Amino acid sequence: MIVDSAMTRRSAIFALCISAAWGCSSGVYGHSRIYSPLSDEEDALEGAVAYDPVMAARDPEGWKSKSVTLFGVVTARNTGQKGKTDITLSVRSLEPRNLCETRSEDSCRVTVGDRAHATMHADLQLSTDDDIGKHSVGPGSLLRVIGRLNDEVHPGDGSAVLSASYYRHWPRGFYVTSAAREHMRR
Repeated sequence: MIVDSAMTRRSAIFALCISAAWGCSSGVYGHSRIYSPLSDEEDALEGAVAYDPVMAARDPEGWKSKSVTLFGVVTARNTGQKGKTDITLSVRSLEPRNLCETRSEDSCRVTVGDRAHATMHADLQLSTDDDIGKHSVGPGSLLRVIGRLNDEVHPGDGSAVLSASYYRHWPRGFYVTSAAREHMRR
């Protein structure tokens, strides 16, 4: 059987164009104009509500029965209990649109507010890549955490503790705060 190489190349190019048009992905660090959850993140978000520190303080029992989600900038990382990591987070709001350096979507960065709404501790099991190395979770990282609030408060500062069932990580420099608005565009 003789295969027409020009026809094969055209078919391959067509398939790539179709997959690019239908399968657009912002990648693991969210390089798109609007925040795009990963597929496993969407699954974890099922039924979760955005964490509201004021409402959680007013009705702690009601909030402990909910799965909550929040974004937070890591301010401290310590060894937790049962092999987990205790992460202290400065809770931030997700901006409706990401900031971009140029008109190209690959220059866009996940954008959170530059002001903290609360302090939260998250107990989570870090993946190997996020535990050790150049891009490991540490002060200055951004996390999206999904989980349930614990019964107890953190002994160090009395803030709420969330037992994470899912997290997504952006190392320092892979996201921006709304303060970057001065030199980036929407």
